Amino acid sequence: MNRKLVLLNAVLLLVVIYGGVQLRNEYKAAKAREAALRAVRISPAPAPIFTPLANDPPVLPSGYKDVAIKDLFHPSRNPDVPVELPPPPPPPPPMPALPGYHGQMNLGDGPMALLVEKPGMPEKAIKPGETIGQFKLVDVNTSEITFAWTFNGQLARRSLREMADNTVAAAVPDARSSPAASAPPPPPAIKSAIGPGELTGQGTRTCDPNDSTPVGAVVGGFRKTEGRTPFGSFCVWDPVK
Repeated sequence: MNRKLVLLNAVLLLVVIYGGVQLRNEYKAAKAREAALRAVRISPAPAPIFTPLANDPPVLPSGYKDVAIKDLFHPSRNPDVPVELPPPPPPPPPMPALPGYHGQMNLGDGPMALLVEKPGMPEKAIKPGETIGQFKLVDVNTSEITFAWTFNGQLARRSLREMADNTVAAAVPDARSSPAASAPPPPPAIKSAIGPGELTGQGTRTCDPNDSTPVGAVVGGFRKTEGRTPFGSFCVWDPVK
């Protein structure tokens, strides 16, 4: 009996010794693996390239226009609104006839043109810058005369030869085309003492063709003066100083 116990104890002791040896070997192997892992240098992997996300498009009212224009329940939201254009302005009126040109003179204070606003009206001495009818005399020289229409400032430049031809043509109509050419001449106008006419820009007054006041007479502070120039005869009422 004691012999069997001793034998069993011996076997158990051998098992314990064997297990301890195996455990010690496993412990040493684990320590060796741990030391080997610590000795290994692991290089970090490179970081991936950063690619930013695309920004969202801004919110615009045009992105929602279909909500309004395609709403069948509100036909008044039709974007094709008829536009009524204003009527075009009326064309400008045609320029009236230029004043008649009867010559020019220079008494020392600048040139003056002898003009007639309309046929049959008295002759006036006009300086550059003064108006006659609807026109302002801009410039006059020995070859040309320039008017400015006061309606829109349009300039009209004519040669003195052309103005003289037009004046003669207007004063002497063609006897073949005029129905009144064969009519007897009108009776002579009855002259009377009319006196000074309209006041001009030079401080003088015009003469009326039917005025019978003698030359040199003084009426209302003006003296009647007549004379002749290279461009024809003239008549004017000068102020008495």
